[in-house]
Amino acid sequence: MAYKHDYDKILTRLTIILSRLNNGEALSVTELAKEFNVSERTIQRDFNERLVSFPVYQDKKKWKMQEGYKLEKSVSIEDAVVLDIMEKLIEGAGRKFSMKAEHLLSKIKNQTFNPFYAKLDMEDIGDKLKEVQQLEGAIRNRQQIQCVYDFEDFSRTIDLKPLKIANYEGFWYLIALDARNDMLKKYYLKNIRQITIKEKTFAADAKLDTLLENSISVWFDEGIEPYRVTLELSGSVAKYFKRKPLSKTQKVEEVRNDGSMVVSVEITDDMEIIPIVKYWMPEMQVVAPERIRNRIEKTLRLYLERAI
Repeated sequence: MAYKHDYDKILTRLTIILSRLNNGEALSVTELAKEFNVSERTIQRDFNERLVSFPVYQDKKKWKMQEGYKLEKSVSIEDAVVLDIMEKLIEGAGRKFSMKAEHLLSKIKNQTFNPFYAKLDMEDIGDKLKEVQQLEGAIRNRQQIQCVYDFEDFSRTIDLKPLKIANYEGFWYLIALDARNDMLKKYYLKNIRQITIKEKTFAADAKLDTLLENSISVWFDEGIEPYRVTLELSGSVAKYFKRKPLSKTQKVEEVRNDGSMVVSVEITDDMEIIPIVKYWMPEMQVVAPERIRNRIEKTLRLYLERAI
């Protein structure tokens, strides 16, 4: 059986293989290759690379599932894979979140083995579970809140219209409108305390949702009309930005024979892109606007002067 898209083909093949192994079948690489109309090498790669973390083993040229490992019948193989990924993603939010996730997921999963590993560099906000729950409810119901916010040198009671809880570069923020003037602001989540949810509600703004979805970092600015930055990517890193674009606004402008690529992306503040360019340099360079390129070069010159 042939499938149109590589992703669908692989996912479907792995799901069928895992399902049959889970049902106690012993599978032959040769027979599977014929069934899925792929090479034996591809099937062997499925077992050696894609399924290597699952408790499967080869016995007399037949692949089997280890005894004692069984998926809940009410959970499909695909669902089990998704749940495993969710479990690992939630671990990145901290130990308290992870413990609660394990407890909840255990109600729909019956195995402790998880073949997925996700390394996410996110700060632990387990001590803010109560505040997160309050904010989640206020955001869902579009209710204003009052809270105490700890600035660097002082604290102040503020009224906000909460929009989203966002994570940028591993740090958690509340994106909200200042209730006094409807200015969009970002508040470091760990500095928020003593939340009171008010009865007063506010209307949703589709433009703000789009702005948040297209933002690259916490530096985005509501008051600036989005503008495009053009970037040149070397062949050695271009593949990463094909797999995971910088944002939904990324546009491929040119693909060269050597594998390098020119892309453009919309931003609302130069600092949305500058830290990213610094991280990837010299494999990433700013083509335009010249202002941003000059700003980065100035920073590099200053660094070199201090380093010598």
